[in-house]
Parts: sequence; C-alpha cells; structure tokens
Amino acid sequence: MQIENDLIKIICKIENASDMHLLFQELFTEAELVTLNLRWKLMKDLYSGMSQRKIAEKYGISLCKITRGSKVLKKENSSVLKILGKIFEQKKGD
Repeated sequence: MQIENDLIKIICKIENASDMHLLFQELFTEAELVTLNLRWKLMKDLYSGMSQRKIAEKYGISLCKITRGSKVLKKENSSVLKILGKIFEQKKGD
C-alpha cells in the first residue's frame, strides 16, 4: 500500500513535535496509535540487540509481530535501520 504523496509532503513540512502529535491524533484511532507506538518500541529493542523472545515477553505479544520488525531491520536499504542507527549514535554522544 502506498501513502499519498501530498500526505508525505505535509508530514515532511511539520517541524514542531506538538503539531505532529496533534496531526497523528486526528488521523489515527487510539488503537492505531497504540500499534504504531508498539511497533516503534519493538524496533528499538530489536536494534539494541534484545532477543525476540524477550521482546514478546516484555510487551505480551506474539513472535509473529516481532518477526516483521526483524525482517525490516535486516533489509539492506531499511530506512528504519538508518534512523535507529542515527538515534543510537546520538545517544552514545550524549
């Protein structure tokens, strides 16, 4: 599924976290936001080296949900992998 180009352009122009937060609250249901947050947390845990079983236990989710994130991080041109690399590098410098 492709995301509309105009939506991507609008999101790219938002420079303020509170504006982005409000946009997400207006666009997504509470359940969708919970899913989005969970996916991001498990991606960070995977990147940091936590085992899939440990993540499943931590969040009370199936290994199937985690496998998708693991596959994304294994892709050579993964944007999530690049973003997490920058985030973790920045944290090391702080």
